[in-house]
Amino acid sequence: MSSSAIDAELGDLVGRESRRRAQTLQLVAGETIASPAVREIMASSLGDTYAEGYPGARYHGGCSVVDEIEELAIARARDLFGADYVNVQPLSGTTAASAVYAAFAQPGDPVLALRLDHGGHQTHGSRANFSGRWFTPIQYSVSVTDELVDYDQIRELALLHRPRLLIVGSPVYSRLFDFEILRTIADEAECILWVDAAHLAGLVAGGAAPSPVPYADVVTLVTHKVLRGPRGGVILGTAEHGAALGKAVFPFTQGAPSVHSIAAKAATFAEAATPEFADHVSAVVANARALARGLTARGLRIVSGGTDTHLAVVDVSSLGLSGIEAQRLLQGAGIVVDKTVLPFDQRPVAEGSAVRIGTPIATLAGADADMMDTVADWCVRALPDPGEHARIRADVAAMLGG
Repeated sequence: MSSSAIDAELGDLVGRESRRRAQTLQLVAGETIASPAVREIMASSLGDTYAEGYPGARYHGGCSVVDEIEELAIARARDLFGADYVNVQPLSGTTAASAVYAAFAQPGDPVLALRLDHGGHQTHGSRANFSGRWFTPIQYSVSVTDELVDYDQIRELALLHRPRLLIVGSPVYSRLFDFEILRTIADEAECILWVDAAHLAGLVAGGAAPSPVPYADVVTLVTHKVLRGPRGGVILGTAEHGAALGKAVFPFTQGAPSVHSIAAKAATFAEAATPEFADHVSAVVANARALARGLTARGLRIVSGGTDTHLAVVDVSSLGLSGIEAQRLLQGAGIVVDKTVLPFDQRPVAEGSAVRIGTPIATLAGADADMMDTVADWCVRALPDPGEHARIRADVAAMLGG
């Protein structure tokens, strides 16, 4: 780092991380690169303003401008996603999730969500998380035959347990959900349909995935990942639930929002409404499918047989590897992925039998479907043979312009 405002020790660490990211191929599905406008706003003086409360009803003085900023962010999100109610204050996806529970459920209430080891999220009822300790998790799963969500099972469980919340969404599941069927199930079971669109939001904004907004009672999302925005959460909902959701965010689950993050969210929503962003998202999905095809052609199995989104889960057990071993081998070749588990995996979560891959950053680096086939070749060569790593690292650096 060249800035004299950063001390030498910390500057060295920041510089090393910047170089690591620049010199390795980032295939982490939950990461992207924030846009220049977002970075500029996040470094602005807006981060110094205290604005507890909502526009027109703050607990602090000097908030007239930030009221306009928040109202702009709300209006842009409403236009982008078509939601009646928008809350841009959640500090993260987890705080947005906390607010949903606070708005619709009481401690001990049953909540129905995808099993964690089949693609569910920690906030969907994991026993290690508040959601699994304060509420009663009921879990649905993917089918053992095709690894797709089993809607008949969801309906069966929903009618049997009458959950307060039916939770949909996954950081690992690579297929699209049928929101119309899920709406019907929620109506039959008389429960709230909550779609956690943390990974899907960018695809929805860019027109590459169907929107859950017309079907769900509430949708949560984050503005990083595919959207290229700041780290932070957003809640979308129907008008009838707006008051409950607003109180659940503030003052129930959090205090003052991050004004600079809200402004950066406003920039993100504007950028996501452009034809350029739609083209980018379309390329991200095309690249994920191309990478999955390339790996399949070279003998690796993709969970559920492919992907409809920006990510895919690759079974590495046929190579005699665990997910964590594959992650380390690929990192040695300059390719960064996440370990994960397979549905019905026999290995512990800390090891897994798969890796999760994603294409947002590779797409921003200019990769196309042909390049993804080359990346698939690198992955297959790197996994069994560390002797190939130096050559692949050089190829990766060349692709990234290093």
